[in-house]
Amino acid sequence: MNNKKKIALITGITGQDGSYLAEFLLKKKYLVHGIKRKSSSFNTQRVDHLYIDPHFRTNFFLHYSDLTDSGSIFKLINDIKPDEIYNLGAQSHVGVSFENPEYTAQVTGLGVLRILEAIRFLKFKKTKFYQAGSSELFGQVNKNKIFNEKSHFHPKSPYGASKLFAHEITKIYRDSYNLFACNGILFNHESPRRGETFVTRKITRFAVRDWGHAQDYVEMQWKILQQSFADDYIIATGKTCSVKEFINLCCSYLGINIFWSGKGLKEYAYTINNKKKIIFIKIDKNYFRPLEVDYLKGDSRKAFRQLKFKPKHNLKSLIRDMIDSDMKLAKQEAKVK
Repeated sequence: MNNKKKIALITGITGQDGSYLAEFLLKKKYLVHGIKRKSSSFNTQRVDHLYIDPHFRTNFFLHYSDLTDSGSIFKLINDIKPDEIYNLGAQSHVGVSFENPEYTAQVTGLGVLRILEAIRFLKFKKTKFYQAGSSELFGQVNKNKIFNEKSHFHPKSPYGASKLFAHEITKIYRDSYNLFACNGILFNHESPRRGETFVTRKITRFAVRDWGHAQDYVEMQWKILQQSFADDYIIATGKTCSVKEFINLCCSYLGINIFWSGKGLKEYAYTINNKKKIIFIKIDKNYFRPLEVDYLKGDSRKAFRQLKFKPKHNLKSLIRDMIDSDMKLAKQEAKVK
């Protein structure tokens, strides 16, 4: 009987998905190694608890490396010899990708190539590779208004274009070198660990999105690498909600009565307090992008069928988790002050 623990390497482990995936794999008795970039500020708050938990800390390791540095990536993969590599690292903010397109391409696009080249050169044929795709690959609504694994890609941002390169190079290395390399195209997924610059933590535009919970989606990332052959999958709920509807659900959970007024860019939300009209949500053009993807809905029938994908969370439970977490954080910050 082989009791050898599987070894996983996660890039982007300090992010939302990386932290949830690390927890998931540790519970499955993996040895989990994560990559963090060298920085003058600490950014490990999402995984700090894993060092503290006595059940996990001896199986959890962080390493300094960078997806822009081929040498450090090669050395780390050679030293760890992972059974599974999950590439979740990226410059993942779409708006920022317009301001820093070259860096976005280096990390989000070429970073994937560096990992694949290391796997190929080291002849680690048994190492399975997962590439975190994005619904930003799809930029133009098709006639069916839903996207699956065969839908045409039409990115509308440097981030989306970089993810497209990553997606295609993963397929090329799979076909050319017989690597177990997979793409998971995950539609919008959120959690209490989502960064505050993203739309669900700081509402910006009234787009329509397919929103799921990150905890459900990281399990699918793992399941993709447990299949008998490498393939690509769409992971999405198949249900859409506008940002405006998202706001209404948040306010409903908080017991806040809101009203909408105005049209187009002048639309805003307000509430009444002591007979006074208080505006607390409005559109800020500073967060507009040069190009915007206005409608994203995923078709996960392949994942439902092959991965047995069945989300445990719905939009209301996602909102509840996020608000409860933010309320707890606000109370902690108030005590510090």
